[in-house]
Amino acid sequence: QLVESGGGLVQPGGSLRLSCAASGFAFDVYAIGWFRQAPGKEREGVSCIRMTGSSTHYADSVKGRFAISRDDAKNTAYLQINSLKPSDTATYYCAAGTFCRSSLDSYEYDYWGQGTQVTVSS
Repeated sequence: QLVESGGGLVQPGGSLRLSCAASGFAFDVYAIGWFRQAPGKEREGVSCIRMTGSSTHYADSVKGRFAISRDDAKNTAYLQINSLKPSDTATYYCAAGTFCRSSLDSYEYDYWGQGTQVTVSS
């Protein structure tokens, strides 16, 4: 099970830290991905991190603003999101899968959370 938290309403330019708490599976052997879906749009990959955190990937739209990390001792992954824009408004999902690739394909992920809403508005 994956449970996201940390979403909310934030003004443009603000920051949030999303958390993804895992239970019921061996979190440390999975890659973790973050995805988002805005109303009327397809789900898109935002970022992923390999097991042990040895490698990360980011979508071009968030590079330099978002940072993914993980704490295997806490079975938790994080997504620090900075310099938020209205276009970042979406439901954010975390997922666990075998691979973390630059393509950020959702089909490679096996376990999904229910999502947390991020709304960027003044």
